[in-house]
Amino acid sequence: MIHTDVIIVGGGPAGSACARRLTERRIECLVLDRCRFPRAKPCAGWITPDVVEALELDPSEYPHSFATSRTLTVCFRTFAVTRSNHQHAIRRVEFDDWLLKRSGARVYEHTVKSIVQSGSGYVIDGEFASQYLVGAGGTYCPVYRTMFSADRPRARGGMIVGLEAEVAYPHAGDDCWLWFWKNLPGYAWYLPKAGGYVNVGVGAWAEALTSGGESLTTHWEELVRRLDQAGLVRRHAYRPRGHCYYLRQNLRAVRRGNAFIAGDAAGLATLDMGEGIGPAIRSGALAADAIASGGEYSLRSIPRYSQGIIVGKALLAVFRANRKRT
Repeated sequence: MIHTDVIIVGGGPAGSACARRLTERRIECLVLDRCRFPRAKPCAGWITPDVVEALELDPSEYPHSFATSRTLTVCFRTFAVTRSNHQHAIRRVEFDDWLLKRSGARVYEHTVKSIVQSGSGYVIDGEFASQYLVGAGGTYCPVYRTMFSADRPRARGGMIVGLEAEVAYPHAGDDCWLWFWKNLPGYAWYLPKAGGYVNVGVGAWAEALTSGGESLTTHWEELVRRLDQAGLVRRHAYRPRGHCYYLRQNLRAVRRGNAFIAGDAAGLATLDMGEGIGPAIRSGALAADAIASGGEYSLRSIPRYSQGIIVGKALLAVFRANRKRT
């Protein structure tokens, strides 16, 4: 059996941030992930300047694709507005692998099946043992499922479902686009990336889609039509991938004994844009800090909105207006 101080389940941004912080503090840890990195991950790949700062990431030294958008065009039902925008785009297949390697932690390709509490510690599948356990395995994290789901059920109305595709396609500029249209309880996007890639997708409240008899596939087809109409992507054979996650949840039960949940396992995506990478990185670091100091694990300092509270609440009002119409 392999023993360590901390086992982190999930090698995405939350798990990597936790591992890096622990390694910096000379606390022994290892990461378990069911996938071998680099691996594809359905996600727009949008990161904010705050994320870049939190990661101490120098774009000039980052060895992979990194694009910066200066404007954002938002298309509503009858009009469009373009405003200044300073956001970045990465490819998750590159970014997550880089973060995990940079953490310096030992990584094992392993699918977690059983978590057993042993005293104040934990044993996973009879193969790995630790004093602390961090669940950073996303929406379906086995740590959440085993240790938190009964006491911390997720709000059904907070689930977001999405369809997205990242494709090689020549693009003229680095401007982002968002669309809001009738009966879409969410938004669609176009995000250009470095190296000749673009990410396009549509995301919506699952409950609103179901209650309104809407299909996410229908909204995907509308996005494809609009991309073609705007001249952004034309006549492309997409292979969209689906995924789901939860918007910001009740944060009271994120620790149980020496077990923690972080990132999408805790339901931390921002309420306006559904941004998950920034909250994941912050929560992973906070879990490591709590382990290192023996102090409180609180996620209240993580912002609830991506665009600031005023703009964020305005965008949330748009989502809710569409949600009520379905």
